[in-house]
Amino acid sequence: MSVKLTFLGTGTSSGVPFIACDCPVCTSQDPRDKRLRASALVEYDGITILVDAGPDFRQQMLRAGVRHLDAILLTHNHKDHTGGLDDTRGFNLAESKPVNIYCEKYVEESLRKEFSYAFARPRYPGAPEWHMHTIDARSPFQVHSNEGEVSLKWESGFGYHYERPEGEEHLKPVEVIPIQGWHDKDRKLSVLGFRFGNIAYITDFKVIDDTEFSKLRGLDAITVNCVKPTSHHSHFSLPEALEFFEKAGAKRSYITHISHLLPRHEELQAQLPANVFPAYDGLVIEA
Repeated sequence: MSVKLTFLGTGTSSGVPFIACDCPVCTSQDPRDKRLRASALVEYDGITILVDAGPDFRQQMLRAGVRHLDAILLTHNHKDHTGGLDDTRGFNLAESKPVNIYCEKYVEESLRKEFSYAFARPRYPGAPEWHMHTIDARSPFQVHSNEGEVSLKWESGFGYHYERPEGEEHLKPVEVIPIQGWHDKDRKLSVLGFRFGNIAYITDFKVIDDTEFSKLRGLDAITVNCVKPTSHHSHFSLPEALEFFEKAGAKRSYITHISHLLPRHEELQAQLPANVFPAYDGLVIEA
């Protein structure tokens, strides 16, 4: 079982540099301090999975040269994690397939409001074509190759016709384990992290229940969000992130969803324990 995770974006909701800011982080010339909104590409036993599709989705796909997606997993419904979904139209056209989106039910309900034209009937020609899959935060789920999806045939002025797929899936589905956290102290907004084999990708947590740590045992690598050195109302502070890493016990730990309120990459690395690293755009980890 092989897993490769590429950080496509490691910035917080505003990205780094922050608009109109001239702080040392925002003016840094170190490319590791240039951060698009948080997202990761996971290549898992032949299945290509994107975690979150924020406003920088198009730029991330082009920068990383991504030409194929089997699925998109959404952690939650905030704009910095869903705002680029309209640009999945490019994959509809390039692959002649709808894009599989996996998310909790409340996230789908949010998408149906925000992207109402993508769910409207009759279809609007050129609207993104999605196949929605509901995730239960309590249960592992399987992600399939898009080989078995219907084929899309474009007709100008009409949109897509759906055709039955030819042949069978050659790739076996992969199992993903959801890890539930909360974006607030009151546990009102659920956020899902995901375990892919021996790598876990987690972001936007403020609270995690002790029972969820049983899903994180034996990891080679784990990520979690951290936006500033001190307390924040909806994200881990640096001390909270380090406490989380110690409790999870992975061999290597990576901070993501980083804001300009943390030090520059080089300075931040110098402050961290030996097995903890600030992630940066383009960083690749494998297990």
